[in-house]
Amino acid sequence: MDCEHQQTNEVAVILVLNIIEKYIKNVDDIDTNEVMSPRLSQSKIYLKILGIPYYIKDTNLSIISDIIERVIQTTYIFNNTVLVSHSRIIKAFFKLNMAVIWVNIWDS
Repeated sequence: MDCEHQQTNEVAVILVLNIIEKYIKNVDDIDTNEVMSPRLSQSKIYLKILGIPYYIKDTNLSIISDIIERVIQTTYIFNNTVLVSHSRIIKAFFKLNMAVIWVNIWDS
């Protein structure tokens, strides 16, 4: 069977997004707590965060994207912001405890 990939210039209808969300949430193998509501991208913004410690204070544990995402989701200045993908974190310098973080977001 051949699969054909088609592109379209048509705008997705909110009804179609609701059908997709309902289907995914009814699949047995998917944790519904991890499912986010589908949304259409309105603007693409990359947030770059500097000056955050790479290691958590008084530990050898490095900062992880879950922590960054939780802070963004609970900070009032990001109330209408949706995370598009997981954040990317790198250690800025080998001998310094400083991280550079990129977060792909869109503002609704």
